[in-house]
Amino acid sequence: MDEAQRNLPVRDWLPRTAALLLGTLALATAFIAAYVGALHQPNPRDVPVGVVLGDQRAQAVMAAVRQRTDKIDPIEYDDPGAADDGLTTREVYGVLTSGPDNGLRLTTASASAPAAAEVVTQVLGQAAQQANLPIQVTDEVPVESSDPRGLVPFYLAVGYVLGGYLASTALGLRTGTAPVSLPRAGLRVAALAVYSVVLGIVGATVVGPLLDVWHHDIPAVAAVGALAVFAAAMVASAVQAWLGLLGTGIVILLLVVLGNPGSGGIYAPEFLPAWMRGMHRWNVPGLATDLIKSAVYFDRRSTGWALSGLTLWAVLGILGLVTATVFRAHRRAARARARPDTPGTPAAHG
Repeated sequence: MDEAQRNLPVRDWLPRTAALLLGTLALATAFIAAYVGALHQPNPRDVPVGVVLGDQRAQAVMAAVRQRTDKIDPIEYDDPGAADDGLTTREVYGVLTSGPDNGLRLTTASASAPAAAEVVTQVLGQAAQQANLPIQVTDEVPVESSDPRGLVPFYLAVGYVLGGYLASTALGLRTGTAPVSLPRAGLRVAALAVYSVVLGIVGATVVGPLLDVWHHDIPAVAAVGALAVFAAAMVASAVQAWLGLLGTGIVILLLVVLGNPGSGGIYAPEFLPAWMRGMHRWNVPGLATDLIKSAVYFDRRSTGWALSGLTLWAVLGILGLVTATVFRAHRRAARARARPDTPGTPAAHG
């Protein structure tokens, strides 16, 4: 704070300071409510499990389960191939089919969400036991042994999103939340793009060669990371360019307070409160988490919406930043035209 600011009367700085403190109080309260409310008592409901039409044994067991509990939601497929595709494209957490010796076969994909796969295995295992049917369980897409809880994709996504938001905020504090011209806006986008590529590579290197979590698909993780960082940075840049300091609070609310618990990274979306269950399909942390899982574990067809969603956020962020720059430039020009041409000229009196 410079000398002039220190000498300001209390009435000049108190309202702004009080507003900042109230804003941070509101964010902290929202943080507590979102995290505790979403994560303190996970309650799985309607966890999707595939079953093939015409597979009477499997369908009978699924129907019996559905009558007793709402934890499992049967998703019907026309043939076994379609059901297998549903598993590898992350439409379902497991597929129940008839197995040998008049038993059942349950195929899961714990890499989607270990807790969800565990619930599926437990519920259907108990149902098979009650029906006196043997059941064979196979984990078709297991998590890495170095990440038994399957949390690394989420924490990596959080790091990428946080890095993008912080980079945007740092540039805004240094050069202004809104660029002064379109060339400056282009320079900011380019700088954040380069930063995103670097952080994408760094993050993939940390979880790969350095921490030895994953031993494959490192370039794919780096590419996903770069997109996630860039999307978060551009969203933050656009909101901050339009709303200034208030925009920083809104970005924290969207990307951190709501974004992290609603991402489905800590618990699968089916474990979250109803109002949070679809959030992972549109918020940046959720899209980034899903895309990292797809890149590391699953069929590339499962990247569809997550890839499209992050790309859309990046494009909207660029458009938001550019339009804010143009809008503010027009306002500055209008103010300049409204000023007297000659300094010191007395204002006209009506």
